Amino acid sequence: MNASKERANRLVGQRASRHVVIIGGGFGGLACAIELGNAPDTDVTVIDRRNHNLFQPLLYQVATAALSPADIAEPIRKTLARFKNTNMIMAEVVGVDPPRHSVVLSDGGSLSYDKLVIATGSEYNYFGHEGWRTFAPGLKSIHEARQIRHRLLLAFERADRAKSETEKQAFLTSIVIGGGPTGVEMAGAISELGRFMISRDFRNLQPDNLRVILVEAGPRILAAFPEHLSEYARSYLEKIGVEVRTATRVLDIREEGAEIEGEFVPAGSIIWGAGVKASPAHSWLRIAGVAGGRIPVDEYLRVQGLDDIYAIGDTSAIAGADGKFLPGLAQVAKQQGIYLGRNLRSGKAVSGFKFKNRGNTAVIGRNAAVFDFGKWTMKGRAAWLLWALVHVYLLINFEKRLLVAVQWIGRYLTRQRGARIIDETAEETDVARHITAAGGAGKTSADRPRS
Repeated sequence: MNASKERANRLVGQRASRHVVIIGGGFGGLACAIELGNAPDTDVTVIDRRNHNLFQPLLYQVATAALSPADIAEPIRKTLARFKNTNMIMAEVVGVDPPRHSVVLSDGGSLSYDKLVIATGSEYNYFGHEGWRTFAPGLKSIHEARQIRHRLLLAFERADRAKSETEKQAFLTSIVIGGGPTGVEMAGAISELGRFMISRDFRNLQPDNLRVILVEAGPRILAAFPEHLSEYARSYLEKIGVEVRTATRVLDIREEGAEIEGEFVPAGSIIWGAGVKASPAHSWLRIAGVAGGRIPVDEYLRVQGLDDIYAIGDTSAIAGADGKFLPGLAQVAKQQGIYLGRNLRSGKAVSGFKFKNRGNTAVIGRNAAVFDFGKWTMKGRAAWLLWALVHVYLLINFEKRLLVAVQWIGRYLTRQRGARIIDETAEETDVARHITAAGGAGKTSADRPRS
């Protein structure tokens, strides 16, 4: 059945149900779907290429073996099962046909809509170097987090059997690119994980062998935070052994390491957190994206010129009270999803969307975090405790909150990481084959034979 017939059939009857299609099951899309749950005369379909909702702010803890993927993810169907008017489709959207009120899927199918909500989020921006993605994964999916964890843990095992100090140092070097919250959190977590494991579990390694380098092209890390919080973060990271390099650019990334301002640094793991860009949803609508590909919307989150299509979260561009575009934060997406869901449910919008800033935060390490509430700030242990409370509260349900809270308490008391399992059948990163003893550490893969 084609899209027009499907839509016509759905509208037949004494009480026609409108069909709201939501593309994306992240913070914004899921919040919107929940608000529309069991709404009268409304059918809701959520489309996502993954079957699960993911709490991305804690994904770095999966990458550093503190949590398992199931702790921060839940099937979308399970979350929405209590709403009889809501369905979920696991599919990939590749286009939108506004004149036909139709969404085009990658398998050739289509789905008609009366109202369309685009909540497709963002992806990492490699600034024209897409080949780097293979060697320096970001943190946007469970697959990437597992890949990073695999490389990190495997690098320690390889280092334990290294035949030279140079080879050992290369395996125990991690490079984190990008000094935003993700980069800072990853650098701190890797340093703490490595030093604990080396001190407790590895007989042939010393804590001094560990090297974590955080590279930021701008003049300071955590640039979105006040300068005194940025300085606090830098000081703490350096205290726990992280090399913080600001005003420094990465020129190349290869299998065996990265070239940083002309210096090649062999590394066992490289993590990308240098910037994001919106999903390509603006191209589906054949409109020009702004601010990294975002879709411009009006005060009601409606796509300009398309009355039946809305965009929320990281893929939308709307100015805040300061005149700047709202940042791509979970709290922005969730507030927009709730606002839009309520408006679609009632059929009217009394006033435009107003973002209420609940504070911006980043955790740096054990007992250390920063919080920026605009008019006032926090740092240190108090900010760390507040960070933990907020993130537990924001998890999808009580079960996840309890599970994560219990694990965090146990981890705090014992310093143990419970998810340190290496899948021996996973594809090797090739890094191990390219980090060699002195004399070969700086060569490219083309310069030396493969085993």
